[in-house]
Amino acid sequence: MSYRPKRDYGQDGGARASTYDVSEAHSERFDSEAALRVRDLSVRFPTDHGVVHAVSGVSYHVGPGETLGIAGESGSGKSVSTLAVLGLLPEHVRNTIGGQVFFGERNLLQLGERELRALRGAKISMIFQNPLTSLNPVQKIGTQIVEGILCHTRRPSRAQREAAADHALELLQRVGVSAPAERMTQYPHELSGGMRQRVMIAMAIANDPEILIADEPTTALDVTIQAQIMRLLREIQQRSGLGIILITHDIRVLAQNADRLVIMYAGRVVESGTVTEVLENPKHPYTLGLLRSASGVVQEAGRHSSGRGRLTPIPGVPPDATKLPAGCSFAPRCPITNGRERCVVERPELVEIGESGHTSACHFVEEVR
Repeated sequence: MSYRPKRDYGQDGGARASTYDVSEAHSERFDSEAALRVRDLSVRFPTDHGVVHAVSGVSYHVGPGETLGIAGESGSGKSVSTLAVLGLLPEHVRNTIGGQVFFGERNLLQLGERELRALRGAKISMIFQNPLTSLNPVQKIGTQIVEGILCHTRRPSRAQREAAADHALELLQRVGVSAPAERMTQYPHELSGGMRQRVMIAMAIANDPEILIADEPTTALDVTIQAQIMRLLREIQQRSGLGIILITHDIRVLAQNADRLVIMYAGRVVESGTVTEVLENPKHPYTLGLLRSASGVVQEAGRHSSGRGRLTPIPGVPPDATKLPAGCSFAPRCPITNGRERCVVERPELVEIGESGHTSACHFVEEVR
């Protein structure tokens, strides 16, 4: 697949190019110094209609200064896996979580609520998918940021509260919010979508976390604001060495910003590797389908081009998570299965392709092209 250099963002954050690509600098591996390691994570949701297998055997890691991109259709388990990491799932669901999640030497799945609260917002932060519903509609912006700072301070003094207010104002300036002193006194509904997203970022970085989970941080934003938000996250990362988990449906955003990619389908990882490997040499039919259906990427008869063209949607729909097939979950939608019995009865496991850490869960990986 041929990609051009990444977009050049001007001082205003506006994109100057109409094509996108993968930076060669993103080919480096970061697994040796991973700050967060997820191993064989599984999440089950008990319902009246059966047990929902939301996440099954998911493993990934993210290191300092690295951006790990997670992509997949809605319902593939992207957000659920990160909510499980932070212990933000309902209590009856948390009891069904399996696997290990290491932050440093501690397994987060074995920590109590008090210990998790000490970590959330301080060491690991999250930008939630919809800032309008994530922000408290009846509290002023400044109050919410200050609360996020002081929640990790036991019985804060008046001086500490004043310092937190000054820090909140500084954070709004840092993330590019115009008239920050005025915004401190406003409510979420009085801000634009882009401004609310910046406020969420300010809250997420308020305590200098080591890991930031960004769940669809550019959803419903126009392309110019989207570019500004991603530029802001990169600048913060460069200054602080922040590790970022970037969850998005937009392959272009991942191509421009991720170091490594994890592709999820029906609660499982079906492909992973550096952004260059996965996008230039996809080795799972689902990944190939995502690229063919993405704006800006056209793949036909082995030829690839960037720019406008006819998009090819993935036929069919994802499987019912309460009735996952015994074999490959993607088999009913796969263009290369062709009724092969192995795909129907045997679930493929992730196998490494070559020696670079590129993995794929496909029985016929050599046929994916």
